[in-house]
Order: sequence, then structure tokens, then C-alpha cells
Amino acid sequence: MKQKVLLLTICLLAILSLQAQTNERYIEVTGTSEIEIVPDKIHYLIEIREYFEEEFDGKSKPEEYRTKVPLSEIEQGLREALANADIPQNAIRTQEIGDYWRQQGQDFLVSKKFDITLTDFNQINEIIKHIDTKGIHTMRIGELENKDMLAYHQKGKIEALKAAQKKATYLVEALGKKLGDVIRIVEEGSSNAFPFAQSNVLSSDAASFDNFRTIKKNYSMLVRFEIID
Repeated sequence: MKQKVLLLTICLLAILSLQAQTNERYIEVTGTSEIEIVPDKIHYLIEIREYFEEEFDGKSKPEEYRTKVPLSEIEQGLREALANADIPQNAIRTQEIGDYWRQQGQDFLVSKKFDITLTDFNQINEIIKHIDTKGIHTMRIGELENKDMLAYHQKGKIEALKAAQKKATYLVEALGKKLGDVIRIVEEGSSNAFPFAQSNVLSSDAASFDNFRTIKKNYSMLVRFEIID
């Protein structure tokens, strides 16, 4: 008997709760914000790859390639160029090593990737000035970082919440009502503006990186507010 009474009570509470939700008057809006962050750490990714000297003589055909330039020689040249660009050795990290199949009947060509940590975009110009591009397969901007990223995340989310409140306020007031308490907040996924990849970069103009000098993050918050008379 007690179990039946308990079940009846639970069902009654559920019905009352459902009715309360049904009769609830609310507005639900999405607020967004964008934060632009200046990076204090730039990852510049360079991939070197073995090649044949005959590739650059302007007359040899692929089947005539014989003189392979070893990866160790290319790496040595890269490290010297980085040193001439005032990049410290402790800023250079090997990312991975792999094999590249050139053509049927020819040798594998070994490649190696480097992650170079920079603090200034102008350092990229210095690297390009000193580097020998023959053994360079790709050069591109990788991840951009900032030590205060958490604080920027918090600021972006707060600004998105404020935007949602502002939007909900003028919409409700347009109907002669007032905005009440917050009922629900849902944090939607934030997004990044990703830098571009460059293949065989030869440009020495820093302005070419202007659109990629900052980290742009977008935030979105879905907020439900009570509507009151």
C-alpha cells in the first residue's frame, strides 16, 4: 500500500512539473562574440626532403636523376640558415621522419619535419632570407599560442552571454514585456580561425602573413530567459 502511495505521489509531482514547464514563458536566444588574440608563441613548420641535383640543372629527365642529396646535408644547411637567422637551437624540435616514394624504379627519398618555435612573425622573413629552398618541401605556420589563453576564453564566453542578454532584452521589450531570470545556459562549441599552409614558400614579405598574425576565436552561448509582465 505504501509503495502504491509513493508511486502515485511521484507521478503527481511529475505531472505538476510537466505542467509548470508547459506554462512557462521564456525566450531563448544565442549570443556570440569574437576575441582576437596576439600570439606570443608561433610554431613554424618546415619539412625537408632529399632530392637529386639533376632536378635543378634544367635539362635532365627524371629517369636520368642519379646524384641524390642526402637528408643529413639538407638538415645541416637548414640548421645553419636558422642560426644565421638568429633562431636558437633549443627552439628547433624534430617532429617526424618518413619515406617518400619518388617514382617506380627509383630510390625512396627520406623526409624530415621540424617544428620551430618563434616569438615574432618577422623571424619568418629572416628564415626565408637565409634558407636554401632546394631541399625544402613545405614551410607553413602551425599552431599559434598565448600564455593567457584561459583568460581570453573566459572573456569571450562572458561577452557572448552579455550579447545574449542584450538581444533577449530588446526583443522582449518590443513586446511590452520584461526580461526575467536566467533559466538555462548552454555553452556551444567555440571555433578557431586556422592559419594557412604554404608550399615551397619563397615570399620574403611579412605583409603576406598579415591575415594570420592573430588568433581569432568565436564563442556562442545559448541562453533561456524568463519573460515577465
